[in-house]
Amino acid sequence: MHPYDHLEVRCPRLGHELNFSYCRVEAGNLPCHRTIKCWQAFFPVADHLKEILSPAQWERFSRQSPPDKMTTIIDLIEQAKARVKSKA
Repeated sequence: MHPYDHLEVRCPRLGHELNFSYCRVEAGNLPCHRTIKCWQAFFPVADHLKEILSPAQWERFSRQSPPDKMTTIIDLIEQAKARVKSKA
């Protein structure tokens, strides 16, 4: 477990409270594109991410652009379907 994983903040994308542990891996092996914006008031998130990500991961993370709204909605639907399927 990483030192900040237990911290919680309201996610503007999903609309509810989430732990940093979710934001750290929301995009597969990369943090959510909003991670720095959401967490910078609580701890030195950019410095922390630079420490835990490889240089290649940091480069990909820092260059990623936010997905458009429709893509986000479709991705969230697919994730929900996968969760329901895995519980069945």
